[in-house]
Amino acid sequence: MPLLGSGGGLPLHSSAVREKEQLKRASNAGAWLQPALLPVPGVRSRRLRVLIPTLCLRRQRGPLLACFACMALVLTVVLVSRSLGRSEWDPSSQEPTTLVFRREDLQRIWQWEIASGHFPSRQSIPEQIGIIDPPINPALPPKGRTISPSRYRPPSAALVSEDTDTLALGPNRVYPDIQSTPANGLYPPRPIPGTVADMDVIMKHCDFSLGKYVRDCLEVLRVGAGLDNGHRTRRGSFDDWKYIYIEEANSTTSEISTPSRDSLQPPIYRPAIAAQESTNDPDAGLLLKDGANWEPALSFPAPLTHHPAASLPEPCDPENQRLFHMFWTGPFTDKPYLALLSFLFTQNTGLHEPAHSGPSTTVCRPQFWLWINPGPAAAIPNPNALHDMFTQLKENPWAAPFLHPRFKDVINFKLWNTTEQLDGVPEIRDEWRELRDTLFNSGGHVISVPDEEDEDVDVAHANATARARVTGNDLIHRTGSKSSSEYDRLSVILSDMARFVLCHRFGGVYLDADTILLRDWEELWGWKGAFAYRWSRLEKYNTAVLRMNRGSALGTFLFRTALRNGLDFHPMTVSRYTADAYLEGLLLRLPDALFDAAWLNTEYYQRDRPPQPYFTEFGDFFDTPEQNSAAPQALGFDGFFRGSYSYHFHNFWWKPFDPVRNWPDLGTRFVAGETAARRALHEAQAPLGTGSDTLPKTDADADAEDVRPDAYEESVEEDKRDLDWAAVLKRIFESYIRGERANMYGEWLVW
Repeated sequence: MPLLGSGGGLPLHSSAVREKEQLKRASNAGAWLQPALLPVPGVRSRRLRVLIPTLCLRRQRGPLLACFACMALVLTVVLVSRSLGRSEWDPSSQEPTTLVFRREDLQRIWQWEIASGHFPSRQSIPEQIGIIDPPINPALPPKGRTISPSRYRPPSAALVSEDTDTLALGPNRVYPDIQSTPANGLYPPRPIPGTVADMDVIMKHCDFSLGKYVRDCLEVLRVGAGLDNGHRTRRGSFDDWKYIYIEEANSTTSEISTPSRDSLQPPIYRPAIAAQESTNDPDAGLLLKDGANWEPALSFPAPLTHHPAASLPEPCDPENQRLFHMFWTGPFTDKPYLALLSFLFTQNTGLHEPAHSGPSTTVCRPQFWLWINPGPAAAIPNPNALHDMFTQLKENPWAAPFLHPRFKDVINFKLWNTTEQLDGVPEIRDEWRELRDTLFNSGGHVISVPDEEDEDVDVAHANATARARVTGNDLIHRTGSKSSSEYDRLSVILSDMARFVLCHRFGGVYLDADTILLRDWEELWGWKGAFAYRWSRLEKYNTAVLRMNRGSALGTFLFRTALRNGLDFHPMTVSRYTADAYLEGLLLRLPDALFDAAWLNTEYYQRDRPPQPYFTEFGDFFDTPEQNSAAPQALGFDGFFRGSYSYHFHNFWWKPFDPVRNWPDLGTRFVAGETAARRALHEAQAPLGTGSDTLPKTDADADAEDVRPDAYEESVEEDKRDLDWAAVLKRIFESYIRGERANMYGEWLVW
């Protein structure tokens, strides 16, 4: 296959796991140093990890060396405090700027996103943007929260008014009390169709920067959504924990005339504007990227019209596509298999209704688009790639079940073609080929990808490449990560860019393939803004979950900025793009408790009050420590980070979810694929020369009479005694497909 481009060295941290490994190596660098956690001034919940001299002292030298150690410790705290106290405008405390847009364009971006209903928040617009007149906000009500009556208290209409620097003229909000009906009291209720998550409330209870604990955040998320149904032990009013609301149809006040603007909200004084006028420079205070020119002025189509879900003529908003995107390279394995099973187990796909019932008139059903890159990340697909892709999926036991006609309206396999996708982005289609040789750019580190003709020039190089392909050590031709030493970095870098391409072209949410869905996302779809989540302790993005609107002004900014910065979409670099342009409010950085609840614990934070389960490293998901290994079977799905929307297990592509039963276990309907997978596993594990004549020799196309499920009769005594969390979740999801249990909302799969 022909290849795409060339470059330089490898990124230091292509994943969070590698970053932590690097930190651990640094902390254990020598016997003379040991790590210590120091309090950060003004931030109660954070600790600074520093290296101090190890005090292995002789008796007579102890007091002197201890004195030096204390002095060094005090000096370190002083220096760190001074560093944290620097102004954000101090150039010496920042990385090189990435900004290429003038202030006028940044104002246009903010105004377009707000007018389109993509900023339903009372957070402030940064003063550096320099907007004087408050923009009309059609997604924010002019008054505060209306709490609907609860069965536990008399009816009331408690209003909570809050200030905002946008002109709030949106529909009224009602925050219902969400609980299951008595007839379905054993399961939590499905979210009410059309509900919306109030991100201001979520940030209030979950923001790590405010000292909020993941454990407490998850409880708020559980109670506010009724996920604690039938198990509630808290008493008193829960109004402050209600974060899910309904927009009332026909309650918008957008018809308020212009003269009312001044009476409702006066213009806001902006210090940045004063500085700008004093220098006669409209871009005063903005730092242009070194060696770059300002981008030409942006122009956008008319803003979208914000409609409450209740006022739409049909359940789905055509401007708000409910698409889950996932990107996969290499052979289909148990990782995307489990991601798809978790989607079927948690989302409102309609599989609990008869197949012939037709589209729902009340619920907008989400879809899952799994994008397959058929070869190495740097390869261009051949003309038969689509046909070959489906042939391989049909023959793969992990993938074949999802080609069943019952899933055709909810799961779609798509062929990824890098050239075609980049050409589909209007902002870069005419210029991205100029960066073809540095396309694999991660955090400014470019991986070299030689052209195919260059490989043919040097026979010795070609032979070495061929040997590397056989041994699996060729980075360029690697497909999938087989171990920590054979990590497919090119695919990781390509996926960094693919997620922005897919969300900008089609809308929806991108999920990393090491993600498991844990609850219905209805209210997240209802929130029209863009979001990713926090990189653990750092005020940076992790785009393992990324929500963006199709063709948005924010997307235009990101692609034009990335083009001027080497098409680098590493999340740390994207964090610089939005920070340098003061657009972080338009790509909300949600707390990682929502999608990655174990991350802070794995980095030594909040271990005094951890959530359930308590993971000190991501590997605990696959190999649960023995002292905690009773929890998975005792608590099951309900005891796994209850309240989170998803879980991110951070790579481990080479680690099976269920080593004892490492095959798809979906029942008699898919027994052919299960038999083939078991036979392949048996042959791989059998001693050399023993063969496998005792097992049925069949494939996925075998007739039913040739497949003998009883050939694999097993005893429970052969199973692992303490099942790990990964194995338990896999088996729970599979039991739903087999028809042995309902999904998390009490719905049974109807074939």
